[in-house]
Amino acid sequence: MSGQSGDAGPVEVEPMPGYLDLITRASTVMLGAWRDCSSCGLEFSKRTLLDNAYITWTEIALFLFSAFLWTQVRRGLTESLFQPLAQWCRLLPKDAAKMPESAWKLVFYTMSWSYSTYLLFFTSYSFFHDPPSVFYNWQSGMSVPADIAIAYLIQGSFYGHSIYATVYMDAWRKDSAVMVVHHIITLALISFSYAFRYHNVGILVLFLHDINDIQLEFTKLNIYLKSRGGGYHLLNDVLSNMGSVSFSITWFWFRLYWFPLKVLYATCVSSLQSVPNIPFYFFFNTLLLALLLMNIYWFLFIVVFVVKVLKVKEVNDVREYEEEEGSKAAAGLLREPRAENNADDAGHHHSAQGKHVQNGVTKEKHL
Repeated sequence: MSGQSGDAGPVEVEPMPGYLDLITRASTVMLGAWRDCSSCGLEFSKRTLLDNAYITWTEIALFLFSAFLWTQVRRGLTESLFQPLAQWCRLLPKDAAKMPESAWKLVFYTMSWSYSTYLLFFTSYSFFHDPPSVFYNWQSGMSVPADIAIAYLIQGSFYGHSIYATVYMDAWRKDSAVMVVHHIITLALISFSYAFRYHNVGILVLFLHDINDIQLEFTKLNIYLKSRGGGYHLLNDVLSNMGSVSFSITWFWFRLYWFPLKVLYATCVSSLQSVPNIPFYFFFNTLLLALLLMNIYWFLFIVVFVVKVLKVKEVNDVREYEEEEGSKAAAGLLREPRAENNADDAGHHHSAQGKHVQNGVTKEKHL
């Protein structure tokens, strides 16, 4: 589909649809677009890519350099700050090994989500309150505002780093392979949306995904800290439980409610209303739907966690590999629930279960 400039958007803000409206209208619009795309095919896609993708070698080089820089910054902070802090807090050995990863992710996602929050609520952008506006006045090759371009560089390079980090730096878990796929999809969405100038919707996707990563890493850090020094610390236990509850609620609200009803409705329905021949309509929406499916997949872990807490008050981590699981089960010990960590110490109880996300675009970038 060749890109055409969209007209100015309507004055009135379109009300957010419900799930049924999303399903019926999106399916109708997409089926209609598929029937009308008589020239769709590999050759047409190649021509559309060449005509509408705008990204320079300088931008690619800057992305690669920034991804490398994130890796070096993480290593530096781990060696000079996070590991000494874990030793100073006298964390249990396995908690001390995992604490730097959570601390690093908490620092990054707090920074990135704060910046996307600033863009959506403290500038003139109206994308959150009026999602269809992400496509108003869209033009192929239009300039990307500097503040949004900065957000894209930060997020894109971080997910490039995260693909490497998940395989070579982070602890391997049952869903690590899914995490790698999540990071790849998120990076593809970020790169694709930037090159085709869908950056407005990209900022909205990043905002809706990064908040859960803040809560997840905050919860995990408090789980580690509540048994520091071999004792029990009530404050950290309370904070970890509060983080677990807020994580579960916001996961559903941001990723399974706002994300489909704001973002997917805008990309599936509103995009063709503003730009009838928008480029790569099906490819773009396929990636976003894949992101939604991964959000649902990880939400199942949260549901399992909640059910186990209600039934037995003590839960195992339903995602992670644990080499000592057999011996601990024989000893009658239960491990701590954590979305991305093996909770190996018998004194851990009632913690948060969930995912990383990227994803980051997870993310899970997320874009």
